[in-house]
Formats: sequence, C-alpha cells, structure tokens
Amino acid sequence: MATRINPSILAADFANLERELGRIGTADLVHVDIMDNHFVPNLTFGLPMVQRLQQVSPVPLDVHLMIDDPDRWAPGYAEAGAASVTFHAEAVNEPVALARHLRQIGARAGIALKPGTDAAPYLDLLPEFDQVLIMTVEPGFGGQSFISETMPKLRRVADAVEAAGLDVWLQVDGGITVDTIGIAAEAGADTFVAGSAVFRGVPEERITELRAAVASHRHERHEDPASLDG
Repeated sequence: MATRINPSILAADFANLERELGRIGTADLVHVDIMDNHFVPNLTFGLPMVQRLQQVSPVPLDVHLMIDDPDRWAPGYAEAGAASVTFHAEAVNEPVALARHLRQIGARAGIALKPGTDAAPYLDLLPEFDQVLIMTVEPGFGGQSFISETMPKLRRVADAVEAAGLDVWLQVDGGITVDTIGIAAEAGADTFVAGSAVFRGVPEERITELRAAVASHRHERHEDPASLDG
C-alpha cells in the first residue's frame, strides 16, 4: 500500500511560503486549507493565493475547502491547477455533480467528513470520488489533538473501498504525528496530512520519520502472528 505524506502549509511561515514549499520537496502533495470564516471559525487563503502557490510549488496541490457553497467555488481551484480538490459533505448541495465536474476539469475529487458526520450515506457514492478525507480533529484550526474515536469510521470506509475494489485514497487530517500516524494507517489510511509535525523541525527529516513510522507499523502488523490469524 502506498503512503502519501501531505504537509499542511497551515503550519508554515506565511511570510515565506515559497521558501517553505521548497523545504518539502520530498512530500507527495502539499495540503492547502481554504477557510472562509463561515463554514469554520477561521479565515485563511483564497483562490488568488492558490493560483500563486501553483506557480511555485515543487509538489502538487491538495486543496481542502472548508467553505460554504463549494458547488460554486470548488471548480475554480481545479481550474487553477490543483491536483486534488476536496469539499465537505456538510457544505455541498450536489456532491456527485460537483465531483464529476472537478474530474472533468482534471482534478481528483475528494469528499471530507467532520468527526461527527456518519459515513454511511456516502458509502454507495464512493465510485464518484478519488479521495475520502476523514477529519481527525474538528476543522478550523491546526495544532489540535488527534481524535481516536474517528478510527472506526475510517475503517468502515476502508472496508467499503476494498470490498468494491476501488482506487480511492483515504486521507486523515488533524493531530497526525509519528505517534498517531500508525493508528490511522492501521484503520486504513494511506494519505496523511501533517502540519506541525512537519514544519516544526527540518521538514524533509520529519517527512522521512512519518513515512518510516507507517512502514514500521505495517511491518510489525505483518510480522505479528496474531494479525495473520483467520
């Protein structure tokens, strides 16, 4: 199983974003949180910022829209060149139509679920998406603690993806560190957003440590005879 590490620039130095992007060249994508101070109580970037980041980033953009009315605004981020655009289930009116539109433009289409949002209504829609983001904190602010109670939901989505034989990335965002990334990997995640755990240090070293933590966890699971029973 692939392991994707997507550093969140929410934890980067906003005054030096081009330099910060240059420090994460070994990442898979860079996670860009768009907040409108309506859907979540915080305000970050908008489309002009993403357009500029697209011009200078050494890795593709993974845009996470924490905004009202993504049906209207999400296509603009795909048109700006973002490799992946994820909108929230709680904010979208027509998730399938929007996902198809994003794919038509050329972006991967993702749907995000808050910690308290049930995944069940979306399981039959999984073929319409390229990514499901399970929020492991309440969206709106970086630096929060990992909510382990979200892991059964992640496992349920992972099992549904596997049962259907789909190529859907399973992303987690919030409180991801070398201590929690293995928990999320065990529950089925393959794509990990990490902010403070990457930028509060030497980013390339932190990215390597996160990858190693996932690999070590998977190796231990494989080597554990109990994990092979049944």
